[in-house]
Amino acid sequence: MSEFLMPSLGADMESATLMEWKIKEGDKVKKGDVVAEVETSKGVIEIEVFEDGVVEKLLVEPETECKVGAPLAIISSTNEGSLKEPEQTQEIKETDKEPRKQEPKAKEKSKRIKISPAAKKRAKELGLDVAKLALQTEGKIKLSQIETAAKKTENKVPADGMRQAIAKAMSKSNAEIPHYYLFASINMTPALKWLEELNTQRTISERILPAALLIHAVVLALKKVPELNGFWQNEAQQIIPEINPGIAIALRKGGLITPAILNTQEMHLDEIMHSLNDLITRTRTGKLKGSEMTQQTITITNLGDLGVESVLGVIYPPQVAIVGIGRIMDAPWAENDMLSVRKVVKVTLAGDHRATDGRIGAQFLDKLDKILQKPEELL
Repeated sequence: MSEFLMPSLGADMESATLMEWKIKEGDKVKKGDVVAEVETSKGVIEIEVFEDGVVEKLLVEPETECKVGAPLAIISSTNEGSLKEPEQTQEIKETDKEPRKQEPKAKEKSKRIKISPAAKKRAKELGLDVAKLALQTEGKIKLSQIETAAKKTENKVPADGMRQAIAKAMSKSNAEIPHYYLFASINMTPALKWLEELNTQRTISERILPAALLIHAVVLALKKVPELNGFWQNEAQQIIPEINPGIAIALRKGGLITPAILNTQEMHLDEIMHSLNDLITRTRTGKLKGSEMTQQTITITNLGDLGVESVLGVIYPPQVAIVGIGRIMDAPWAENDMLSVRKVVKVTLAGDHRATDGRIGAQFLDKLDKILQKPEELL
């Protein structure tokens, strides 16, 4: 029997709010099943269970804020054979209705709070901490009290949760990671011509975008230069065999998060395109899984659609590299002693100097360039 704990969904995460259980006591679960939704500063994320078993006990009620590592449920392993008899299960449920002597503080607060639906909605719109306000109002909160609290803070402009999380992670990165930067201009004309010919044979829904092509090329380059795919932890480099690139995705209401496309080392170009579309859709509708927010092994940020020519990224710890992709643009290109105009993209690499050096980074960019000059090999 083991405790299912609040997972860490990023190096900057300290706590999250359990919003909804997707399971109930007595349910059988398998590794990878989505069991709950939690709300973090990055949005609502689905979390998965990491073992097969049976849900013995749900320890936390919805809308309870929990720290990373806090027990959320008790799950017995399927090989324990510890399913309780119906009478015993009923006894536990009846006991569960009684007040517990040792409840988590966050849960005790959530039980004391009585708030009208209108007040709750307004508090969420204003970003007010209902738990703190409850301490000042003996646990009963009305809409008028929400408006009063809002007026007291209307002259303050605090950063939203996501902005604060990003600021914390980037400050940690700048303080702890010795970055090095490399730049490369890559001729994209062969790849784009090949892609255009490929897409003419496909329906609109089957067509491949240049963004997917570039992601796939980065993955293939990482297979050749794996030192950039992994983590710096416990004062040592950890090279990870799975290539899970975090893709920077802008949210419609503002903010930027980098969920991962998992196991791209096993994917073909079409699978990369499908996974990218799916990831963008689920990111913007709040349907991400916890594994997609915790297992990034490198980050790819592409700002070319906004006209940016090059990107100097900041590494997201504990990762050791970030690849920046700029706008594909017309540029003069010298080749075979001839000057012509080509479609060119500027790619940057930010590396962690504790884990790799400029030579490793240069090898990666060289491999990426060579891969894009033979696009027929990308399928």
